[in-house]
Amino acid sequence: MSRTRHETLTLPEVLAEIRMSRAAFYRMRARGKAPKCLKLPNGQIRVRRADLTAWFDACEVPAC
Repeated sequence: MSRTRHETLTLPEVLAEIRMSRAAFYRMRARGKAPKCLKLPNGQIRVRRADLTAWFDACEVPAC
């Protein structure tokens, strides 16, 4: 298995990559539009690299 499959990103890393505020991310998450997240027992949020990539792919729109 590749290391990328298990790579997880912290919420600040995700926010920096998608260039979004924490508040906007949580609003999007509440609407079910955010990438799949893992909530750790300590309450921290993580996002698998593969899930973030899949989310980006799903956001793609066809060329006009």
